[in-house]
Amino acid sequence: MSDTDLDEIRKARLAQLQQHSADSGIGSSSASQDEQRQQQEADARKIVLSQIITPEAADRLGRIRLVKESRATDIENKLITLARSGQLRGKVTEGQLKELLGAVAENSRMNEGGGNIVVTRRKGVWEDDDDLAGL
Repeated sequence: MSDTDLDEIRKARLAQLQQHSADSGIGSSSASQDEQRQQQEADARKIVLSQIITPEAADRLGRIRLVKESRATDIENKLITLARSGQLRGKVTEGQLKELLGAVAENSRMNEGGGNIVVTRRKGVWEDDDDLAGL
């Protein structure tokens, strides 16, 4: 991703924020304005994502969204954050998206505890395997 792309993204976001602050200065807040603001944010996200991921990766992300909305949103947020911080050098391919998905899945498993159960058995006073050694 080049600096000009990031500058365009920043300018678009700045224009949205200025428009939002101008709208809120009027003092009329209704459900339709909130919906319009949410739609503008969604459009801005789509624009940013279309600039930072390949069509194949976008297709895969769409399929993920059908299965698990929260995971797709997490991936999008991570990609947008990486793009804004300048850590992305080019468009994200499907293979890179798979790697990112694996990392996010691994992190979520670690945060949930992973479902691993470890059983530690202690030898009690009455449990002596030495009694059976002579048989």
